[in-house]
Parts: sequence; C-alpha cells; structure tokens
Amino acid sequence: MNPAFRRRDLFALSLMVFGLSARALPETDSAEAWGVDYGGTTDPATARRYELLVLEPDFPRPIAPLRGKGSRLLGYISLGEVHADRPFIAELEKAGALRQPNPNWPDARLVDLRDPAWTKMVLDRLIPDILQKGYDGIFMDTLDNAEAMERQDAKRNKGMIAGAAGLVEAIRKRFPAITIMMNRGYALLPAVATQIDLVLAEAMASRWNFANGHYEMTSADDWAWQAGHLLAARQVNPRLTLATLDYWDPQDKATVASLYARERAAGFQPYVSTLALDRLIPEPLS
Repeated sequence: MNPAFRRRDLFALSLMVFGLSARALPETDSAEAWGVDYGGTTDPATARRYELLVLEPDFPRPIAPLRGKGSRLLGYISLGEVHADRPFIAELEKAGALRQPNPNWPDARLVDLRDPAWTKMVLDRLIPDILQKGYDGIFMDTLDNAEAMERQDAKRNKGMIAGAAGLVEAIRKRFPAITIMMNRGYALLPAVATQIDLVLAEAMASRWNFANGHYEMTSADDWAWQAGHLLAARQVNPRLTLATLDYWDPQDKATVASLYARERAAGFQPYVSTLALDRLIPEPLS
C-alpha cells in the first residue's frame, strides 16, 4: 500500500476487507493462538498451550520444555536500537553504526539501519545465535525507529526506511525457512509484506498511558489506522497472519475478554497482557 494513504482511506479499507481476513484466520479451541513472555521463568505447562510464542532468547535455559506439539518459538531481536549492556555495542560504536540514545529509553542507542556493519552482524551472528538455541524464527522489534529517524532529520537519515526494508529482505534471503514476525514497522510494511509471516499491531485497542500511569483504550481512529495497515499488507500477502497485542489489567477479566472479542471479530489473532510482558497470561475463560 502507498504509505501516503490518509487515515480515512485506511479506515475505509479496513471496513471493506474485515470479512475476508476473518475467514482467512484459523479458529482456535483449547490452544492459545499466540503469546509473548520476556521473563526468565516462563511456566512450561502454560507455554505449551500456545501455538506460537515470542520469548527473550538471552536467558540461559532450555526451551524444549516450553514447546507444545506443533508450536513455534520465536526469539526476540531488536533491529532499530541496541541496549547499552549488549556485548557487541562497542564494536558497533567503532564501526560508526550507532546514533544517539533513544529519548524514551536512554539506555538504548539507535542504530543506522543502512549501515552494512549492522546488517553483517545481524545476519552472521545475532540471528544464528538465536536459531542455534532451538528457536524456529525471530520476532523483529524497533523497526519503527527508521521512520522516526527519517522524519526527524530527513537529510541525514535519508533512505533509513529503505535501509530497514533492505535488512528484512536480507534476513529472509539468508534464512528462507524460518518464521519471521515483525512488530508494526508500518512505513516499510508495504515493501516487506511478502518477506514476513506475521505482523503485529502493538497497543492497538488498548495501551499503557505513561503520563497518567494507567491502562486506557485507544481512539477509534488509532485502531482503524493500525487495522488499515494490517489489512493492506494482507492484500499484498494473503498468507500473512495479522496479530494484535493489547495491554490491560488481567484482574479486569471482563474488559480483557472484550478486547479479545473485538480483535478476533475483526479477523486478527489477539493477545492481551500487562505492560511488563514478563509472564504468560492466558485468555479468560468465557
């Protein structure tokens, strides 16, 4: 889809194709469709209920006990920024591939997604390290940074979105058989929809309000904006799975259940958790 589409165009598109995408997704019964847990003590019995799990791969633990029958496990990888405690950050600094700290997360440095040193590290070391631990693929995060950087300084960061798309394409070319899930990355999604297997809309119907310190619903326009991007990508790649991640207090089971129902009715595969994402929270029983 042309990224110049206006919000009302995206909303109209979402209304047109809701029925198609709803039929395209598999129904789930006792198994949970997908979930995410960045904690280091994932409960194996709970984990085995999920058909797809996104996990933090740097914890020194066996992952075989977390795998259900026929399930897929994806290792988290940040592609648009690097945390200061990563052992390879000095190497990237020397190569000139790092930029300023992320203003929202000062311990993380932005990455120049056009830099060949970063591409080489991702392809030759970071992804192979994840796959060697037994993961079936990767969950790519922070690719939204490309758009933010290009918008902030169009001259210095010209081609950052294209660089991010090129990195995704290089990953698929190097690892053709793995499962690839991308978080948002809407600016490059039209170019890479055929290169990935799943796309995630984070904080689509609900989110954490950092300023006020509470969970809240997103606006109808915000929801439709993300839905439009997802469904446009499905038009490019009919096999693309569309997932959502919403945040809410798990003690409020009625609202959590309504979030699952809303996203599923629109044809998406939902998961609802806390902002910490440090444990698996199964969908409330109806």
